[in-house]
Amino acid sequence: MPTISVGRDRLFAALGKTYTQEEFEDLCFRFGIELDDVTTEKAIIRKEKHLEEEVDDDEEVIYKIEVPANRYDLLCLEGLALALRIFNGLEQIPQFKVANISRNSMLKMHVKEETSLIRPFVVCAVLRGITFDEASYNSFIDLQDKLHQNICRRRTLVAIGTHDLDTLEGPFTYEALPPSEINFVPLKQVKSFRADELMEFYKSDLKLKKFLHIIENSPVFPVIYDSKRTVVSLPPIINSAHSAITLKTKNVFIECTATDLTKAKIVLNTMVTTFSSYCQRKFEVEPVEVKYFDEKSYLYPDLSVFNMEVPLSYITDSVGVSLKAEEVTSLLNRMQLHANIAKESGSGENCNINVSVPPTRSDVLHPCDVMEDVAIAFGYNDIPKRKPSTLKPLPLNQLSDLIRHEIAMNGFTEVLTWILCSKRENFEMLNRKDDKSTAVIIGNPRSSDFEVVRTSLMPGMLKTVGHNKDHPKPLKIFEVGDVVLLDENKDVGASNRRLLGALYCGANSGFELIHSLVDRIMEVIGSPFVPVGDNTGYFIQLSEEPEFLPGRQASIVYKGRRIGTFGIVHPEVLNNFDIPDPCSFLEVNIETFL
Repeated sequence: MPTISVGRDRLFAALGKTYTQEEFEDLCFRFGIELDDVTTEKAIIRKEKHLEEEVDDDEEVIYKIEVPANRYDLLCLEGLALALRIFNGLEQIPQFKVANISRNSMLKMHVKEETSLIRPFVVCAVLRGITFDEASYNSFIDLQDKLHQNICRRRTLVAIGTHDLDTLEGPFTYEALPPSEINFVPLKQVKSFRADELMEFYKSDLKLKKFLHIIENSPVFPVIYDSKRTVVSLPPIINSAHSAITLKTKNVFIECTATDLTKAKIVLNTMVTTFSSYCQRKFEVEPVEVKYFDEKSYLYPDLSVFNMEVPLSYITDSVGVSLKAEEVTSLLNRMQLHANIAKESGSGENCNINVSVPPTRSDVLHPCDVMEDVAIAFGYNDIPKRKPSTLKPLPLNQLSDLIRHEIAMNGFTEVLTWILCSKRENFEMLNRKDDKSTAVIIGNPRSSDFEVVRTSLMPGMLKTVGHNKDHPKPLKIFEVGDVVLLDENKDVGASNRRLLGALYCGANSGFELIHSLVDRIMEVIGSPFVPVGDNTGYFIQLSEEPEFLPGRQASIVYKGRRIGTFGIVHPEVLNNFDIPDPCSFLEVNIETFL
C-alpha cells in the first residue's frame, strides 16, 4: 500500500475545514484510507540521520496517509483533497473535458517504426495556462515519482516526461536511434553527453542508476525530438535540461512512453485530471495527435467516461444491507461515480443502476468495484454482522484445528514459518538431492532466501530453532501448514499438501517424546496400532531418509499408505542450521486422515 506525505495545514485548507487528529483519522477510516503517521519534515531528516529528537513548535506537521494501491488519483494532495471534498458533499464531481480544437491546430507526435524495437507506445497531452506555486510544483513532481514507483513498475512499463512547452516547437518525433547518435544536455547538468556516455555517467547516481538496465543493453535508445531536432527526453532515464519546467512554466507538455499502452493511458489521465485544476480553464486538457508509422492516428488523452449497468439486487445482496436505489446512487456519487436509476429496468429491488466511471477512477472495472464503493460510503462499521447459514468450515481446516489443539495440550508451542525458502535449505542442508521433480521453482525471486516453495516443514522449523538456540531447553515446537509438490495430474502442475511438523530440541534427543506424540495423534484419530502389513490401522517400520540419523528413524504407515516419518535429526543437518543440541522431528501428511 503506497503512503503519501502531505502538509496538514495545506490539506485542511484544501478541504475547507480544520480537523483534530481523531476527527481526521475517523474521516480517513470512513473513506477507506488510513492516517499512518504524524511527523514533521525535520523529524524525518533527524530520523534518517539518527539524530536526537528536538521539539520545534514552528515545524510544519506532515501527515503520512496510506492509500489503496489501485487508487492512483489519491497519490498527491490535490487528488486526495478533491476526493474527500466530494465524499463530504462539499463539491460536485468535476467534468473533465478535452479542449475543442481542430486537428490542424493540434500538436502532433510522429512515431518512427524503430521504436517498436524497445518502447513502442507514446501518449501525450498539454496543460495550458497552468499556475504553479512552490507547493503545487513539488506535488506535481512527487506525483510523477509515486506513479513511477507504482503503476509504472519503476519506469519499466511507463515513463513520464513533463516539459515547458514554451521552450519547444512542435511537431514532435518519437524515434529509436543508436546511442552514439544522441547528444543533449540532461536535466540538472550543463555539459552535453552522448547517450552511451550518459549510461556510464549515471551508474554512480543513486536515483537514476536503478533505471539504466531498462535500455542500456539495447542497440537503440528511445528519444523524443521537437521540430528543431532539440532533444526533449531520453525515456525512461532523463529529460533534457532545455525543456525543464519551473515555477514560471505556463504550458506543460506531458509525454508518456510505454511498453503497456493501457497503463500509459491511465498514467496520462491521472496526471492531467489531477493538475488541470490549476489551469486557466479548469479541468480542460488540450489533446495531442499521435501518428504512427503505419498511418494510424490517435488523439490523447481519452477522458471519456466508462458506463456500466449494475443490478441493485447485486449491490444490496453483496453488501448485506437493504438499500433503496436512491440511497445507492447518492452513496456512489460521494465516491466520484456518476450514478442514476436505469430507465426501463424495472422498479424497486429489480431496478438497475447506471454508473458512469470518470477517467480518474481507473480502478473501477467490474460491478464488484461499484459494490465495494457503496459499502465504503455506507460505512463498514454500520453493516450488520451476519453469518450465512450455509457457511461451514472445510473438513481439512476443522481437522487442522483439532490437531493444533491436541499438540498444544501436549506442551508444544505453535510456530508459523515462511512457505518460501532457498534451494539450499530445502535440499542440500537437509542432505537431500534435488531431482527436479518435487519442488516448485520461483521464476523471478526477490532474493536467494525465497527461491522455491517448500516441500517440507523441516527447514523452517530448524531455522526457528537455530535462531532461538539460546532459549531455555527443551524447545518443543510444532506447525500445521501447507507444502507444495509438483504434480502432473493437476492443471496448474502442482498440488498443496497439509502437513503436521513437530520438533523437540534439548539435552537429549527426545526421540521417545516424538514417538509418543505419534501414538497420541493416532489415538485421537481413532486408528489402532497393528502388526506390520495389517491395513486396518497404523504401524511403523524402519526408513532411510537422509535428514535423519540411520537406524534412529521410522516411517508411519496408515491403512497401507506411508503418511510420514519421525526420528533423530542427522548431526550434519543440525550443524547446517547451527543447532548445537540434538533434535527429534516428526512430519505427517494429515490430509490422509480425511
